[in-house]
Amino acid sequence: MTRPSLSFEFFPPKNLAGSFRLWDAVNSLAPLEPSFVSVTYGAGGTTRKLTHEAVETIHTQTGLRVAGHLTCVDATREETLQIAQNYAAAGVRDIVALRGDAPKDSAGFSPKPDGFQNSIELIEALSDTGQFNIHVGAYPEKHPEATNQAADIAYLKRKFDAGATGAITQFFFEADTFFRFRDDCTAAGITAPIIPGILPVENWAGVQKFAAQCGTAIPQVIADAFHNAQRDGTEKLLATAVAAELCDDLLEGGVDHLHFYTLNRAELSRDVCHALGFTPKRKLQNVA
Repeated sequence: MTRPSLSFEFFPPKNLAGSFRLWDAVNSLAPLEPSFVSVTYGAGGTTRKLTHEAVETIHTQTGLRVAGHLTCVDATREETLQIAQNYAAAGVRDIVALRGDAPKDSAGFSPKPDGFQNSIELIEALSDTGQFNIHVGAYPEKHPEATNQAADIAYLKRKFDAGATGAITQFFFEADTFFRFRDDCTAAGITAPIIPGILPVENWAGVQKFAAQCGTAIPQVIADAFHNAQRDGTEKLLATAVAAELCDDLLEGGVDHLHFYTLNRAELSRDVCHALGFTPKRKLQNVA
């Protein structure tokens, strides 16, 4: 049986303490030999420069395959493609291409007249360069702005038709949610790989807010369990168990790759991977 593969998402540091936390997370998870790691943009493109620096540094210092996030927010086509070329020049060949979240306190996403109008245009332009593996986002429970799930899946197919090579989903709590989505994608003619995104619960209050923003349903049994765990001081044990059970169900259902949203805190993701039987293979030598 082929060993399933892993990937991990980080976000760029905003200060010295954040830099140490990022490198601690990279150093803790790299021995699990992820097939790639990714680095996000902040909302509204607020961490564009920091993201680029983090992507290049992780790639050059660790040798890990790194995917840099790239969005359509607050940038011209020329500026966006220059970032992509800078990635290519640094040896980075993977990009997570997204429309991106609107800046805080804005009425919603509003593209620049001379910028990419949506993720399809961005994907097409990146694909035309012939330089990148292009990952895109997918919503197993419908994007909040989509009219319905069918329309959302049709738009995802357009991303693949534009040149995307794979997708990473938003987080979810039940394996059946992913399986239904995967089946619907197959029925719509999507054959490219779709990787489930896993969010180990580091902070229950924060996860509830995030779930409300992105349309992720929280099963009542999960909500009750975390309420009781907060009372009993057993949140970490519960978070590990819930994420490990979800991952195990996914693997049993034929999933061969798991993508973890680490929030730059490696311990929970590492513990879940260990519980699933993933063991460290190597240590980094060059992290500074």
